[in-house]
Amino acid sequence: MESQEKKSRRPWVVGVSGASGTPYAASVLRGLLDAGESVDLVVSRASRLTLLDETGIGFRDAHWREDLAAWLARGADGKPDAFEVPVESLDDVRYWAAGDLAAGPSSGSYPAKGMLIVPASTASVAGVALGLSKDLLQRVASVTLKERRPLVVVVRETPLSGQTLKQMVALDEAGAVVLPASPAFYAGATHIQDLVDFVAGRVLDAAGVPHELYRRWRGELGGASRAG
Repeated sequence: MESQEKKSRRPWVVGVSGASGTPYAASVLRGLLDAGESVDLVVSRASRLTLLDETGIGFRDAHWREDLAAWLARGADGKPDAFEVPVESLDDVRYWAAGDLAAGPSSGSYPAKGMLIVPASTASVAGVALGLSKDLLQRVASVTLKERRPLVVVVRETPLSGQTLKQMVALDEAGAVVLPASPAFYAGATHIQDLVDFVAGRVLDAAGVPHELYRRWRGELGGASRAG
């Protein structure tokens, strides 16, 4: 018999597309897990190639827990053991294959809190804006919008074409939060991880998830230089 805890599980669905920026996804995932949130993970086929290119990690369906642990342990600078992520810490992560259109989150009756697409490629932006369901990532995004749940789309592309800008406006009008992966410097960044964590922190802010990933603005000029 299922426990009450499992019955009441309401995860954030994190979709990872093929855009460059897998460290952003790793930071968001660590932030969600640190906050005690449940996570459903969808890794697109294209993102596996990006992950392999950016980190050297192959993401395999049959060994996703081990591969995810290795990914989350890697820092944005490429160091493999920058974070401590034991495999057992992933007990409340559920993985769904990108081609599984019968997966739980593909239905509006599945109890999800919302969805974070990080990073979001222009192809995924277009697919979601047009209401396509070419893979599970796009399908879950469409479900999230129709159910009026929070959808945060972390666009990682530059420059942006006029067509992509129109699609981003369409997402905004549909109720999504369009959040470009644009790190800020007022938080006193001294390392590439600080810039990555700033973007991840803004994603969690948009989702209403508490975190301590970056130094917040306090209205004091020069505060960044005095931080630390």
